[in-house]
Amino acid sequence: MTFEKDSCKENYERLPKKFYHLINDYPSIRKGCSAMANEKILVVDDEVDILELMTFNLAREGYRVFTADNGEKAIKIAKSEIPDMIILDLMLPGIDGLEVARVLKSRENTKAIPIIMVSAKGDESDIVSGLELGADDYVTKPFSPKILIARIRVVLRRKSDEISDHSAPLHVHAFMIDPQRREVTVNGNPVELTFTEFQVLHFLAKRPGWVFTRSQIVDAAKGDNYAVTDRSVDVQIVGLRKKLGDAGKFIETVRGVGYRFRERS
Repeated sequence: MTFEKDSCKENYERLPKKFYHLINDYPSIRKGCSAMANEKILVVDDEVDILELMTFNLAREGYRVFTADNGEKAIKIAKSEIPDMIILDLMLPGIDGLEVARVLKSRENTKAIPIIMVSAKGDESDIVSGLELGADDYVTKPFSPKILIARIRVVLRRKSDEISDHSAPLHVHAFMIDPQRREVTVNGNPVELTFTEFQVLHFLAKRPGWVFTRSQIVDAAKGDNYAVTDRSVDVQIVGLRKKLGDAGKFIETVRGVGYRFRERS
């Protein structure tokens, strides 16, 4: 068997042997894979059949696949490989899926990895718990591999769009907000902001007219070196408006809800 890319050879070698006879039917595994060939996906599930099925289907689409059958292995692989996506079962022996997500989202080098949770548990409370921990999507068993792969593509595309969105300078009204340089100017005049103030301003200004609750603003302003709470959002807004001077009027209070960035001048 010959391969055009090393990553495709890795896909083949990771496949369960019972799928080897199907390789010729799926040249994406053997040849150039696809445009997504270098994206790594970690599949975490204690059911061997599901691991094998997902490995085959993801490899067929050109993804580089890693697997773990328990939470401890999942954390170890995530830390060493830094996958582009994790498919995470909730019901795992030892450390369960929610705890795995909690650990990964608390660490700097793994917190940005998108997670799709998969489980036979369909209770609303489980879905909410997973999403609140930072999961990007939630799928219940039994599921169609095609549907899961479609959701994987959506989440990866959204991640890519967010990276592009966050890196490009934002021009709105009299503001220029540069996320990479972390610089803000109003009518060409520089405005010195704290890290948290910058996060809040950038988050609101990206979507003029949209109303955000204090909790949503807290989530957008989270970081390792400072604390933000619902109450302190109001303090941050007061300080931000003061530094912006007359331009502070663009940050509007929506009574009983939160704040928004004015849509029109």
